[in-house]
Amino acid sequence: MSDEDRTDGVDGATFASLVGIRLSRREVLKAFGASATTAAICGVSTLNTAQAGLDGSGLAFKELAKTNDATHHVAEGYEALVLIRWGDPVLPGAPAFDPSNLTAAAQEMQFGYNCNLIAYLPLPVSEGATPSGLLCVNHEYTIPELMFPGHEAGEITKEPVEIEMAAHGHSVVEISEGGGTWQLVANSPRNRRLSMLSSEIAIAGPAAGHERLKTSADPTGTRVIGTLSNCAGGTTP
Repeated sequence: MSDEDRTDGVDGATFASLVGIRLSRREVLKAFGASATTAAICGVSTLNTAQAGLDGSGLAFKELAKTNDATHHVAEGYEALVLIRWGDPVLPGAPAFDPSNLTAAAQEMQFGYNCNLIAYLPLPVSEGATPSGLLCVNHEYTIPELMFPGHEAGEITKEPVEIEMAAHGHSVVEISEGGGTWQLVANSPRNRRLSMLSSEIAIAGPAAGHERLKTSADPTGTRVIGTLSNCAGGTTP
């Protein structure tokens, strides 16, 4: 589906038409740059539909003034709610998040660091059931200066490196809607944590079996294997 065909739910206006009304090409590039920063926050924003509408002069919400502080600002008519955060439990038995005592084992059971790609996959809904789906989040990179108290640039040891590797990867969590908001389905059997530290990944296609993919852990070159013997969640993805 192209951007021209995609609608945003406001009087049937397409995404492309809204962008054309409000933003110049330079402003679009600036907006994309800003979105890369805000992607690190996982949350849910809801629009007061009574205020929604398109008057032909711009987007429906009142723009925010530029600011730089510790408050998460949202436009009038919107509400920001935290759905899941770094360190929140994903797998059954995950310990409570303790930022002062991080471990790789705990991180592999908890929500990873930094939200990059975020995808929602709806689950089939039977009549009268609560809408639910799988929230799939890629954890692209870590910032050790923010993760570890007292961290100094250039300081590299095995323990924090393994914690960072565990914080990378992917989280899959089941969420459900109720009362106009979304919540995490605690201990859902659908929840998964894949990490750079221990998750096994099958390699297919032309790259499979290439000499540069062969390692002492996998001489066939058809798998990427982490440094720990167990896989996150106790099963091989």
